[in-house]
Amino acid sequence: MQTNFSNKVVVITGATGGMGRALCWRFGRAGAKLGLLDVQRETLAIFAKELHHAGIQVHGCACEVTDEQACHAAMQSVFARFGRIDVLINNAGITQRSAFAQTQSEVFRRVMEVNFFGALYCTQAALPALVQSKGTIIVMSSIAGFSPLFGRSGYSASKHALHGLFESLRTEMREHGVRVMMVCPGFTATGIERNALGGDGRPTLRPRSTTGRIATPAEVAEAIYRAAQKQKRLLVLSRVGKLAYWVSRFMPALYERMMSKRLRHELQPLQS
Repeated sequence: MQTNFSNKVVVITGATGGMGRALCWRFGRAGAKLGLLDVQRETLAIFAKELHHAGIQVHGCACEVTDEQACHAAMQSVFARFGRIDVLINNAGITQRSAFAQTQSEVFRRVMEVNFFGALYCTQAALPALVQSKGTIIVMSSIAGFSPLFGRSGYSASKHALHGLFESLRTEMREHGVRVMMVCPGFTATGIERNALGGDGRPTLRPRSTTGRIATPAEVAEAIYRAAQKQKRLLVLSRVGKLAYWVSRFMPALYERMMSKRLRHELQPLQS
């Protein structure tokens, strides 16, 4: 049995970002009604109109996911508009690239606030509706959610925390019929890396290293949609991601050496 998302209500956080937009279009074209959450109020309004003109039912809510009350208000607004919530996609997130020893504690706190607590707040707010609909929680994680990643200790910590939270939540929600799917994309051209936080909290000037083919947001959204139809628990994307998943588990020391060698240059002093 595959899940049919026609007329289901799908809430997507970080809706106007590269990955968020692709998810909105994919689920919207499948007939879903969309609840859009994003901190960019004007961009959100413009995007909501685009979707509406394409025949997709949409309800936009300006929301800073680090604000617990705002998350509850947004979910209540979506529920008031559509009368249900069937899917919550915790997509909003930020990244960080800097050496641990040169990173201010506030940077770690900011990354955790957005990536971890943002997903926690939104899930707590949507959970009663999801229990009612026997719905699905989709969490955008990363290769960094199951493997160490050189120069990204704050980002990796936030993604590891998501796995601890939502894989534990899955066990509690099983008897209520609520499913949880963790998604670990590989390198994707979403644009998130352009605003990666450096050790001082400002966007870093260091370019991101990549390995393997760079996926498009539309490709990732399609894979997520199909995995959600099949009610998968874990979706690891890209050959590099799948290799990292297995090597980091069965040969962790080898993985650490290979990964560090590949990424170490990112933290070298920039040439003037």
